[in-house]
Amino acid sequence: MPLNIALRFNFHRVIIVLIFMCVTLLSPNVAVSSDNTERVGNVLYVLIPTVSYGSTFYFNDNEGRSQFYKSFVTNVGITYGLKLITDKERPNGDKYSFPSGHTSISFQSAAFMHKRYGFKKSIPLYVAASFVGYSRVETDNHYVEDVLAGAAIGIASSFYFTEPYKGAVITPVVERNFYGLQIKKRW
Repeated sequence: MPLNIALRFNFHRVIIVLIFMCVTLLSPNVAVSSDNTERVGNVLYVLIPTVSYGSTFYFNDNEGRSQFYKSFVTNVGITYGLKLITDKERPNGDKYSFPSGHTSISFQSAAFMHKRYGFKKSIPLYVAASFVGYSRVETDNHYVEDVLAGAAIGIASSFYFTEPYKGAVITPVVERNFYGLQIKKRW
């Protein structure tokens, strides 16, 4: 019986409360200290994919879980492959700056939620992922271009492998001598 009560909570509110709790508990003075900014960014970096992956259990969505795995593994492979190939120095002098792994994983998870369950459910995750990207630049772990590239790779990997859970999706189609819309509806 308690499980049924817990599942009646608004999904949006649960995500917002989790993010708010992490930010509040870990850093009451986020703007004051770069250590706190980095700590909150690191917590959100773990929390965002946990919430996104956990949503597949909340919705009892085995197909979505499989799509999350594919997009996550693709994202990590591309991101860390590029880190090894480019071997760009970080602002703090460490290695492997390009692209930002924290940012790519955070945006991959937010984009999964967006594509699979709808934009409204993904808004808190996009906000949190944006903070993760900000924290990586603010703490001299990455340059802005590293964060932007990480976000693009993360979003692209989820949008490529993820199909909507329910509802219709309208996608623009541009081909040689053809412009139109593709409408997909899951029954």
